[in-house]
Amino acid sequence: MTPLLEIEDLRVSFPTPTGPFDAVRGVSFSLGRERLGIVGESGSGKSLTGRSILRLLPANAALSARRLTFDGTDLLSAPTRTLRALRGSRIGLVLQDPKYSLNPVMRVGEQIAEAARIHGGVSAAEARRRALAMLEAVRIRDPERVFGLYPHEVSGGMGQRIMIAMMLVPEPDLLIADEPTSALDVTVQMQVLAILDDLVARRGMGLIFISHDLDLVSSFCDRVLVMYAGRVVEERNARDLAGATHPYTRGLLQSLPRIDDERAELPTLSRDPAWRDG
Repeated sequence: MTPLLEIEDLRVSFPTPTGPFDAVRGVSFSLGRERLGIVGESGSGKSLTGRSILRLLPANAALSARRLTFDGTDLLSAPTRTLRALRGSRIGLVLQDPKYSLNPVMRVGEQIAEAARIHGGVSAAEARRRALAMLEAVRIRDPERVFGLYPHEVSGGMGQRIMIAMMLVPEPDLLIADEPTSALDVTVQMQVLAILDDLVARRGMGLIFISHDLDLVSSFCDRVLVMYAGRVVEERNARDLAGATHPYTRGLLQSLPRIDDERAELPTLSRDPAWRDG
């Protein structure tokens, strides 16, 4: 089966007074109709990798790759019109903080309905019906009331669910989820993950799940990429993450607290400069 997404030698750099800073360095992977987790500490290049797929980068970023294709479309050479047609409709992006993504002067339900209307080509009445159904699907009580609220009137966790609903309502082929459950409590987190899991299984959607939570990724995803200093240092089947061999991955796993942990203190990760280059 042809992969949905193919990335080879992806690089992102930024100019600085002392020369280019390489934020993403030679990242390569392919994605089918599966759940791929990308983990690593802040600054490892996880989010930039996700944004690069949609070419949603700052104006001063330099993006290059030997291959960056989605379902046969070359994303590097694709004109803006083609990218706009893919964004939202076929490739969705859920960002970490809803207050920077939701339109503050537009009711949240109208924003979800707009996504259904523009990307799904449905009538205003059908878009409203789909928006309400999706609000209910992400476990929001009284969706009719929430539909009419403005972003400042909802909590952070509810705003995150509204963002997820907005990205899922067009039923994309690929969803890039950047810390999508970070603002949710454990119960709602599991419910949202169940929705994402259903879309992957039922619609054959591909999912890139970016997270700091190794336990969550290992239990939810099929494969895991571990990033450090802009590059992938290890790739494993999620069920086998505990058997990781790279010292960085081992250090991340050992720093996680456990209920039966008898250690007085969690270990501090000691970084080896050699990890940057392999």
